[in-house]
Amino acid sequence: MKQRHQRYFLLTACCMISALAVGGCKKSSNDGVTEIEIVQYKPEAAGYFKALEEEFNAAHDDIHLTISSPNDAMTILKTRFIREDYPDIIGIGGDINYSYFVDAEILADVSEYKGISEIKQAYIDIDEALELVPVDGIYAVPYAANAAGILYNKDLFQEHGWKIPETWEELMTLCKEIQSEGILPFYFGFKDTWTCLAPWNAIAVDLAPADTAKQVNRGNTTFSAEYREVSEKYLELLQYGPNDPFAYGYNDACTAFARGESAMYTIGSYAIPQILSVNPNLNLDSFVMPANSDKTANTLNSGIDLQFCVTADCENKEAAYEVLDFLYEDKNIQKYIDAQNSIPCKEGDFKLASVLDGMKNYIEVGNMTDFQDHYYPSEMAVDAQLQTFLIQKDVDAFLKKFDKDWKRYNRDIIRMVQEYEAKNTEK
Repeated sequence: MKQRHQRYFLLTACCMISALAVGGCKKSSNDGVTEIEIVQYKPEAAGYFKALEEEFNAAHDDIHLTISSPNDAMTILKTRFIREDYPDIIGIGGDINYSYFVDAEILADVSEYKGISEIKQAYIDIDEALELVPVDGIYAVPYAANAAGILYNKDLFQEHGWKIPETWEELMTLCKEIQSEGILPFYFGFKDTWTCLAPWNAIAVDLAPADTAKQVNRGNTTFSAEYREVSEKYLELLQYGPNDPFAYGYNDACTAFARGESAMYTIGSYAIPQILSVNPNLNLDSFVMPANSDKTANTLNSGIDLQFCVTADCENKEAAYEVLDFLYEDKNIQKYIDAQNSIPCKEGDFKLASVLDGMKNYIEVGNMTDFQDHYYPSEMAVDAQLQTFLIQKDVDAFLKKFDKDWKRYNRDIIRMVQEYEAKNTEK
């Protein structure tokens, strides 16, 4: 393992100390049976993966599969990586942690895995874009994606004759119309800081370059330049929510929207199960955030919610690939879609949840752009910065701090990127 493997994990070493007592499963082989261990980071899908584990083991005598779905899986994984105790396969999202793992050479190149050819190119491209600097190979097999935009109460829209907006101006006009009829346009749950990222990402993918973070790292632009319109429009949106959006958390917002207390809710598809658990009869649909004045410039905010990576230390890639073949069977992916209201990353004739009907056209043609926050380091706490910005409403102060903190928390990456650029420019 190269020395640089330690660089990014040392950033989070303090939060891992408490997890050092967590033991990992060691690879073993008894009577010719190959042990394959998966650790995946979505505890809400634990039941689904437990059922898959049992089904796989019942059908295989030569491979024994163990799937763990722990709470705080990323902390457990990083701790195990520091101890060089690697699962065979990890299930993670397409975010900055994936970027770190690729750079640290913890993941195996799975270019030769035949299942790659069945994955939608848009999601292969998203993973490639997450690489801190370009590397040869493919290091993940995307499984399921989510989407973020605007969920809306279909019955309310039909009752009042409201039309789905396709531009920012149409959205603002709609909000005024809804408000004039004594109905709250949006519900927000900004007491939980992470929810501040949902509208931010949905607006930002329309207005800022998809590779904003990379361009900043190269020294070609600043967040102050790229995020000003995003920030200003976010403040415009804020006025159409509750008087004190910081008094309500995520559960409060989901419950209020489910009960018809607002016409719309700007959040990701991951919130749908929570909303429907409150009101299973809610006639729910969605549409893409129309942040542009030109409707053709809008894009669906969609990122990889779950993907599987074979670790470089996996002792039997053929067995790991056999497990992946099972996970990626159409029937199993459909079960996951049904349980999680997800979007499949695999090509095929899958049935999406009806609440994604308003986003289907974007999904079908691949007009999707990754979440901007998938490039943000957790240490920077952008969600908390957004909450502060929405309270203080000072665009200049927010952008200035964003640029300053980016340099502080990304200086090693910035140096690496600029060294790579200089080296390859010389060639």
